Amino acid sequence: MSNYIQEIGALTMRWIKRLSRERFSLLFTLAQPMLFWLILFGSLFQRATEIQDIQAPNYMSFLAAGVVVMTVLNNGLAGGVDLLFDKENGFLERMLTTPIARSSIIISRFIFVMGITSLQVLFILLVAYLFGVHPVTGFGGVIGAVLIGLLFGIGLTAISMAMAFAVKSHGDFFSALGFLSLPAIFLSTALVPFSAMPAWMAFLAHFNPMTYAVEAIRSLILVGWEIVPLVKVVLVMIAFDALCLYGSVGVFKRNMG
Repeated sequence: MSNYIQEIGALTMRWIKRLSRERFSLLFTLAQPMLFWLILFGSLFQRATEIQDIQAPNYMSFLAAGVVVMTVLNNGLAGGVDLLFDKENGFLERMLTTPIARSSIIISRFIFVMGITSLQVLFILLVAYLFGVHPVTGFGGVIGAVLIGLLFGIGLTAISMAMAFAVKSHGDFFSALGFLSLPAIFLSTALVPFSAMPAWMAFLAHFNPMTYAVEAIRSLILVGWEIVPLVKVVLVMIAFDALCLYGSVGVFKRNMG
């Protein structure tokens, strides 16, 4: 057991050291969702409350939850990128010939992606706070938002790592990434409420697990500790994660032996 933990720790540190050497990537990873979505997009549509049925003091307060969940979505779906590059340059194959537990590779990647995602969520909520978005649930609500994001991120990261093993090139991977991420964002309440959507989009948004994550975090920021959205998001995320993990395990077994 101690050897297994050491393997996970060593592999996790490898991911961290790789990111720390890519300083521009690290800066962009932390700043991109905050700068592009929260500040620029939020400021651009700051008057949206005047023309749409947005139950929030301003659009930035409404958008904050959406930016948090979009960040989780993008991080999770990109979680398998480094594994894909390791596969393409032959490092993954060499690693699989060593006497380490195959699952330690997967678990270390989960830990790394979830850790980076948590830091980003905290950073986004801190910047939002500086722009006047103060969660009514306080620090407890911030922790709740992080936990909801992690629940959503588990299934997304599983999908991404399975795709990294299944596709033949990074071109295919990034094509699939774009195909999955944009519909997930627009067919959710990340940017607008149900009432502002065309009927067919609002209908589909109810089947999108991202919607439940957004609504639960938005409730923590704007309303308080409401039981219904929290219970809904936990049940939906458990089902979503179970489905994603079940499908991914088969891919991992076929490719990792």
